[in-house]
Amino acid sequence: MRHSNGRVRVLYSFPNRLGADRICYTAWQQVNGLAAAGADLLVFPGSLSRPVPPGVKVRPTLARGSLRLPYRLLGPLRTVALHDWIVSRQIEQLAGQIDIIHTWPLGALETLKTAARLGIPTVLERPNAHTGFAMEVVKKECERLGVVLPPDHEHAYNADKLHREEEEYRLADRLLCPCEFVVKTFLDNGYAMEKLSRHFYGFDEKAYHPSCEPRKEKRGLTMLFVGVCAVRKGVHFALEAWLQSPACKDGTFLIAGEFLPDYQKKLAPLLAHPSVQVLGHRNDVPELMRQSDILVLPSIEEGFGLVITEAMGSGCVPLASEACTELCAHMETGLMHRVGDVAALTQHITMLHEDRALLERLRTAGLKSIPEITWTAAGVRLLEVYRETIAAYSSGAVPETAEAPQEVHVKHG
Repeated sequence: MRHSNGRVRVLYSFPNRLGADRICYTAWQQVNGLAAAGADLLVFPGSLSRPVPPGVKVRPTLARGSLRLPYRLLGPLRTVALHDWIVSRQIEQLAGQIDIIHTWPLGALETLKTAARLGIPTVLERPNAHTGFAMEVVKKECERLGVVLPPDHEHAYNADKLHREEEEYRLADRLLCPCEFVVKTFLDNGYAMEKLSRHFYGFDEKAYHPSCEPRKEKRGLTMLFVGVCAVRKGVHFALEAWLQSPACKDGTFLIAGEFLPDYQKKLAPLLAHPSVQVLGHRNDVPELMRQSDILVLPSIEEGFGLVITEAMGSGCVPLASEACTELCAHMETGLMHRVGDVAALTQHITMLHEDRALLERLRTAGLKSIPEITWTAAGVRLLEVYRETIAAYSSGAVPETAEAPQEVHVKHG
């Protein structure tokens, strides 16, 4: 890890299985994008699920060869804390060989403390909104619906988890925010704008692409939801809007994802409608997107919503809440509504049901934006953020950390 032609030397710490599902996939794609952008990468994952590009150095913390430490053995929080401790000790030996450290939530506290002591700038990924906000807003919506979250659910209130994350927020030099909604939740909780850096997540254009076949003329609209069917994703809003729109009379609403049992039970009357098909977890999401006209994501809380850019790249028009990425621009590449605004979402579904020319215009505009929303483009932007953070750190322009966590404010719209 030496300076070479001004290349940024990055220590990338990820406490889970790099290349697995959900955030593990996001982190893996970030590493790929950064490598393509020209960063020198030393990656410390918990373990590795997929290969990384040549030249990327990988040192798993919780695996040796084919042996991996099961997260259930110590529990998830203790396991990622062990990863954090191991990385913090490795940093001691790498002082002078690292320009910046990229960390992820819950596996960063000791790493951030060590980096601060050694004078190494740090960034902390924010794959979701402020955790206190996310816990509170999901709790309120669950109470409104009468849905009980399991105690170990990722969005169930957990004081220890929240305290640890808020300490990480305080210690990191920059918080990496993939959309403006995430930025807003931190500003609402008293964080300085200078501490928040904007980047974005991309999509894999090799997997998500439009069909080579001409689109068939059809009467009914096909709407698709992809993801974990949980309260925070707003599947109930999507179902209400779909069934209030005339599109449900001759169209199809496909739901690809696994339901929280109590949530599915609550939505059973809506799910029973003949136009609704619950597909469960699927491995053919790119093909489902190619076959669908619109993708719906009415989340009440998000970090980005990867399915939005994946849908755009597949020729599927997104209908999303304002909690999702603004890469989906209203009336340009998709349609956006305020969180919980079922009436607006109903209107948007009906608009595209009745105006297929508008549907095609939005679809075409989304496909034209592909070069700007890939993981390669995201890697270029992230490397820019690194350079900006290093420059600010060197000039002393990094803002002071908050003395204490601020009261969580829940705001819709």
